[in-house]
Formats: sequence, structure tokens, C-alpha cells
Amino acid sequence: MVRKWIDYKTEAWVQWCPGCGDFGILNAIYRALAELDIDPSKLVIVGGIGCSSRSVYYIKANAIHTIHGRAIPVASGVKLANPELTVVVTGGDGDLLGIGGGHFVALGRRNIDMTVVVYDNGVYGLTKGQAGPTLPVWLKTKALPHPNIQGSVNPLLLAFAAGYTFIARGYAFHLNQLKDLIKAAIQHRGAAVVDVLQPCPTYNDIMTNEWYEKRIYYLSEDSSWDPVVRSPQELKEKAPKILEKMMEFEDRIPLGIFYQNTYMETLEERLEKLMPGYLSSPPGRRPVTKPLAHPFELFKDKVVQV
Repeated sequence: MVRKWIDYKTEAWVQWCPGCGDFGILNAIYRALAELDIDPSKLVIVGGIGCSSRSVYYIKANAIHTIHGRAIPVASGVKLANPELTVVVTGGDGDLLGIGGGHFVALGRRNIDMTVVVYDNGVYGLTKGQAGPTLPVWLKTKALPHPNIQGSVNPLLLAFAAGYTFIARGYAFHLNQLKDLIKAAIQHRGAAVVDVLQPCPTYNDIMTNEWYEKRIYYLSEDSSWDPVVRSPQELKEKAPKILEKMMEFEDRIPLGIFYQNTYMETLEERLEKLMPGYLSSPPGRRPVTKPLAHPFELFKDKVVQV
């Protein structure tokens, strides 16, 4: 059976504002999954809280809607319990880089084989337009009473410092290019992040589609660009240029694959070294041969009568 993008679409009504970049990201995910022909029964989509995290209702898969900022640790647990599953996290910049920032860093350190798609619009859309972690300093969007006085988080630099082995940036309304980036991220062995720039037509009246289209360009336009590193020595040689491109975000905004490390071990591979047989018989596929004891039985000797 060759699956089509429509095979990953649920019957749920999509609840986003007209013109929202989330539509483009969702459709790119559909098409990436279809081209990879991933079995929905072996696909897990995990989201937190926010407009973007509603994607879990719209993708036919094993869907988990977690609490704010906690999508990555939940997804990590799923992947480590059964490494055979394809695990994708969908969340906004506020969810993943604000309250969930510590978990975002932890995933890079661990290099678990899963994909994070950041819906990056610079604002908290669901809670009425507060400044998000990626909103540049001194920008005043329509919902802010004063310009933003906090510095912005650069998702690419943070991911690189944390240890992600695949780092890319796309644009929500460039559907084909974004689909290819998400495909490459899912196929990559290790922790992958795709930061997707997107307009929020309701609350971010500065970083509009017109604003982005005047600035974005693709790294692939440079025929010499090669983001793949195959050894520690090659990383040292390429890192300065990679970091230079990651820091570029003003008049010119690069898109594409910034970094792909093909030699770093995943956490699953490290666990296999510590616990031989982990990959061939992971916890999620082991039969439960003995029923769990009732909590009262476990602690009956510890109960203090009052």
C-alpha cells in the first residue's frame, strides 16, 4: 500500500485563524509522512499546549496531547520505551523554548532519535499575543502595550549548543521545501529539530508573510554549502561557517539544513552498550509476566496507624 497525504488527515475540524502559518506546516507534515510511507500505527505525534499543539488532533497517528512545555519528555519516554516507533513533537516557540526550554536542551544532550518541529511565530497565539521567546527585542506587535524588552532565543544556536545532530529552518508557506526538510529530519538518526518560521496574522503584525518573503533565502543557493559533518575534525572545520549562518537573522534570513552530524551516537545506541538486548527487546515490547502488586500490598509494612 502506497499512502497518500490524505491518509494522515483526521476528521477533526482544524481550529486555526485564516492565514495562519500552522496550515502550511501541517500540510508539509502530511506530505512528508506520505512520501516516507510511515505506518500510522507506528507513528507517535506529541504536542504540548498552544495553537500549534492542536496538530495532534489533525494527524492520524498515536497522538498525545500533553501539558505546557512537557511534550519533549513525554515523547522521549515513548521513544525509549519502543525505539521502533517514529516520534514527532509539534509545538510552538513558547511551548518548546520558553517553559519547555530545559527539556529542549536535554533532548540535544541525549541525542534521542526523534524529530521536533517548532512552529515559530514569535508570540503566544493561544493566550492572546504576548511576546514569545523568539520575538526580537524592541519589536512592538499589536497585542503588546509596549515594545518587547527581552532578548530573543535563537533556536538554531541553542540546538547546536545542546547537541542536536540535525538542525534546519523552513518557512510555513514554502510547502515543498518544508516537506523536504521534515522528511530529512525524520530520516536522520538522532535528535532533529526543524525551526519553522510562520506568520501569526492575528497577533504578530510585524513579521508578516510580506516581511518574511523580502528576507528569506535558501542555503542551497550556494553550491559549496555542505552542512554534513562526518567526523570531529570536520566539525571543527565547518563550525565557524555554520554558526555564522545560524546567527544571520535581520535583512537576510537563511533557510535549509544548517547542520547534520552523522557520526554521533544516539542515546538508544548508548543504552544498548550498557544493557545488551535493549534494542532487540525494548521495554515497550516486553510482556508483563507478573501482575503488579496493589499499592497497599507494597507499602503495608510502612503504614502507620493513627
